[in-house]
Amino acid sequence: MRTEEKLVAAGVRAGSEVVVPSFATAGAAVAVRNVGALPVFADIDPTTYCLDPAAVAGALTPRTAAVVPVPLFGHPADLSGLRQVAADRAVPVVEHDECAPDFPDVTRRRSNAAYLVARLSGVVTPTAAPGIEHRYDSYVVRVLGNGRPDRDAFARALRARGVRCHVPVQTPVHRLPSFVRPAREWWLPETERAADECLALPIDGVSSRRELQRLVSACNALGGLLPAAA
Repeated sequence: MRTEEKLVAAGVRAGSEVVVPSFATAGAAVAVRNVGALPVFADIDPTTYCLDPAAVAGALTPRTAAVVPVPLFGHPADLSGLRQVAADRAVPVVEHDECAPDFPDVTRRRSNAAYLVARLSGVVTPTAAPGIEHRYDSYVVRVLGNGRPDRDAFARALRARGVRCHVPVQTPVHRLPSFVRPAREWWLPETERAADECLALPIDGVSSRRELQRLVSACNALGGLLPAAA
């Protein structure tokens, strides 16, 4: 069932507010707008990159009709935490699955991710919340600038060394022209920080150990220019 259909079935109507993440594709926000409702953006958890239940709690109003979490990079949203928060207002949680590709090589991706976590330096490597199995659809690290070479400079240096990498979320949805609301300013510090720091590294299920070693060498050669991973 499409997200629009789920929203209508959940009782979302024109003029309702629906809480969605901004650090994601625009799919969830577009679905909300397609049923005539208003997207309300809440901040993310800095580790999972998915909606933070505490931030969602602060975004709920009497007009809130639903919460739409989005799994990101292979890490599922905290549905239990979100449902607990939403239950206090009798607000349904409607899952949006557009961003969850079905890769057949999850075991290999997890193995490759573990290899990188054990060897990368100078970047903050991804982790999974306790009890959660990360699919690693994308392997997203944080590059902390703090006055030193920032994420974009790091990416340029990696590409010069032949490493494919990309910024996973170019612009948070709340800053896209079609979703800017002049009458309201969004305070999403973790979203803004992630948009400035995140970089997706190649971690295909078919990546060879030699390719991973080359990736580690390229990243760690730049690691001395960057703060140590937190």
